[in-house]
Amino acid sequence: MPDWLESRVAGRKQWNDSLFSLEIEADLAEFRAGQFVRVAMDIDGERVGRPYSLVNPPGERRLEIHFNEVPQGPLSPRLSKLETGERIWVSSRASGAFTLDKVPESEDLWLFATGTALGVYLSILGTATPWSRFRKIFLVHGARHVLDLAYTEELEALCAQHGEKFAYARATSRESGPGIYTGRITDLMKHGVLESDMGAFISPGKSHAMLCGNSAMIGEMSGLLEKRGMLRNTARQRGHVTTEQYH
Repeated sequence: MPDWLESRVAGRKQWNDSLFSLEIEADLAEFRAGQFVRVAMDIDGERVGRPYSLVNPPGERRLEIHFNEVPQGPLSPRLSKLETGERIWVSSRASGAFTLDKVPESEDLWLFATGTALGVYLSILGTATPWSRFRKIFLVHGARHVLDLAYTEELEALCAQHGEKFAYARATSRESGPGIYTGRITDLMKHGVLESDMGAFISPGKSHAMLCGNSAMIGEMSGLLEKRGMLRNTARQRGHVTTEQYH
């Protein structure tokens, strides 16, 4: 069991009926961008905790998590109703290996996310490391609905700050919107739409892909990239594709 830090909610944002972000004041130990913490509440005499990736980069006292409310879930419906100042518990240390220090050198970095998995990339992109390591960074975020595409202002700020070094695309599978692709990420990849529009091709000779999100996207994308000769990056094998299944 983790050691818990007694913490307080510092801010709350509701993106749509079931999508939320919470800011939390907590004295978390130093962590690496891409890691997660366990967040908990005391419910009926039991401390109920779940893992959540951090949206904020290291070095900030105010933590941030991004999550969907699962109606029948034991924790998320209660998290979504918390207000500023209310108590919450956070594990004293972050965990996880979905970090850039596990990624081999390459020219370009491709970041693929579905749903709330976008948050982990915001943490990574909030540090200096990716901008100094890679020639160009591409971010692709897929969701079901337009209102599921959170953090647009933050992404546009990254574009303004880094210019041609950064490009991002958004896609929704169940509706259309201005400036947004319609369809699943994997279908857009199969048809070559994303790479053509973004002016780059993913290949083992120059690219590394990070995949974070639902298992269907990760499995299908991994298969598409494997056909190009891109190997999975593991502790035993340096490869071209780093994955993390995200809920």
